[in-house]
Amino acid sequence: MPIDMEGIVYFDNGATSWPKPPQVQEAMIAYLQQVGGSPGRSGHRMSIEASRIVGDTREAVASLFGIDDPSRIAFTKNSTEALNIAMLGWLEPGDHAITSSIEHNSVMRPLRYLEEDHLLELTVIPCSPATGYLDPDDVRKALRPNTRLIVVLHASNVIGNLLPIKEIGAIARETDVPLLVDASQTAGAYPTAVETLNIDMLAFTGHKSLLGPTGTGGLYVREGIEFPPLSRGGTGSRSEQEIQPDFMPDKCEAGTLNVVGLAGLGASVRFLLDTGVDRVCEHERTLVERFLIRSADLPSLVVYGPRDVNQRVGLLSFNIEGVSPSEMGLILDRAFAIMTRIGLHCAPAAHRTLGTFPDGTVRFGFSYFNTLEEVDYAIEALEQIIKER
Repeated sequence: MPIDMEGIVYFDNGATSWPKPPQVQEAMIAYLQQVGGSPGRSGHRMSIEASRIVGDTREAVASLFGIDDPSRIAFTKNSTEALNIAMLGWLEPGDHAITSSIEHNSVMRPLRYLEEDHLLELTVIPCSPATGYLDPDDVRKALRPNTRLIVVLHASNVIGNLLPIKEIGAIARETDVPLLVDASQTAGAYPTAVETLNIDMLAFTGHKSLLGPTGTGGLYVREGIEFPPLSRGGTGSRSEQEIQPDFMPDKCEAGTLNVVGLAGLGASVRFLLDTGVDRVCEHERTLVERFLIRSADLPSLVVYGPRDVNQRVGLLSFNIEGVSPSEMGLILDRAFAIMTRIGLHCAPAAHRTLGTFPDGTVRFGFSYFNTLEEVDYAIEALEQIIKER
């Protein structure tokens, strides 16, 4: 049943962005109506065109992240799959890994799985309860002779604070320990050049700030880092062999890719390249700043994370004293048509760090398509809710 979108204020972009640039839908429809082929599986014109779409998308993503060799990017269905490929492929029994206390479950669950099976020693570095800050020196102190991976998110999906990735990456390079970064909340909304930030592996998803469709994402792995794939099967290459190809991206792309989704992702990434990620970042920070300034005097409103917008992406969490996040989400939806994300945001470790476990928070995730007027409307809604409570 179609949803009435009239008057909706969509602040759930931290989960999935909406609306998408019109080019995304156009590219997906064009593939379905005019291409329809399977990439790398045949020599006819429809297959060749499908391969071109995938290749163009790979090149666009490489350009966005400052990656010289697009073949080092393997497409996945989301960042969770990308993170699993990297962690389960790279880590070996007896290894030690380092992560932070504000990670999403897409990082924590694979690590805990390996730890519970006694295949991994894990250090979880505490972040600041007030701002989510991670001290790079704590990473250095946590290093051991058997440390084989540092894996952290680029920005918290709960409070939007940025981690000092460049500094952590410098420590990783000094000690020859790869740095794997979960860029789910920054890819497309914050400059993420892998060499500038000293990133060795980057997991990204297409449906958040990259403004693409769900079911798209990928993993960048720098040259020199090699590990076995998570799954094996048809790739369209080396079909005479019954063993998985050992080269990127094919070794990590078993099975037919989501070509219609990648057509949309290519269009959204090109939109971001034309618009400029710096421009997107500045706009979203303007929205966060407006919220922080206008909400400062609201009684019983608690906003989590740093006050400095330069330490944030376009996302924030808050609570109103005496009102549960679930009740707040329902009121905002039903009474004001404001779409939010409430609860633990698949990040219980982060909420334990912030002191908001087990109820969680209300999260506003802004996008390039949100406006200052929408932020003002949301503040007025919160004022009314607080008044009536």
